[in-house]
Amino acid sequence: MARITRKELKSDKFALEVGQTVSFFEEHRQEILRYGAIALGAAVLIAGFLVYQKHQRAGREEALSSAILVQEAPIEAAPRPGALTFPTQAAKDEATTKAFSSLAAKYPGSTEGEVAQYYLGAIEADASKMPEAEKRFQEVARHGNANFASLAKFSLAQIYYSDGRDAQGEAILRDLMDHPTTLVSKEQATITLARYLMIKRPAEARKLLDPLKTVGGPVGQLVLSLYGQLPPQ
Repeated sequence: MARITRKELKSDKFALEVGQTVSFFEEHRQEILRYGAIALGAAVLIAGFLVYQKHQRAGREEALSSAILVQEAPIEAAPRPGALTFPTQAAKDEATTKAFSSLAAKYPGSTEGEVAQYYLGAIEADASKMPEAEKRFQEVARHGNANFASLAKFSLAQIYYSDGRDAQGEAILRDLMDHPTTLVSKEQATITLARYLMIKRPAEARKLLDPLKTVGGPVGQLVLSLYGQLPPQ
């Protein structure tokens, strides 16, 4: 299953919002002074609300970062002073599930809460709890923002193909090809679909891969590797 990295979670949205707010007050400084105490009082309320929002967002982001640290912690038999480690995979899974479950319950409907739901789905999929994982991914696909919804859909497609629901998996991957995001590119969706088609429908798989033959870098290398697995025409 695809996983989200801390780099992919980074967003400049908050900085943009703050910048827009600061610009508003700079551009309307004279109007605020001109209209006196009422306008100034409103400005104070707005500023207070923004501070509250920032505090709430900071709390969510901190909780998400803490949960990801648990998810990324290594498994080591001997604990190291000052380092977060787990003696077994089972112990790590238990702690990770607890951290993300707490985050999802505390901040439902937020981006951080949806990311937590995605991680919980990935953990359940890794443990072969596919029905539970499917429900998690469906939740994120319906309610998450475009990026995380696309990642959840990508994982759903893999579940559908794994249990024989090929038509549903193909429909999702073709939709992702038509609506790529930062976290699921058109190339990623195309190559994944080609992999699933190459056994039963190799001609269609080849047709999907043909436009990517000239793409450089890892994508081009992967496409060439897949070509080597296709049956002769």
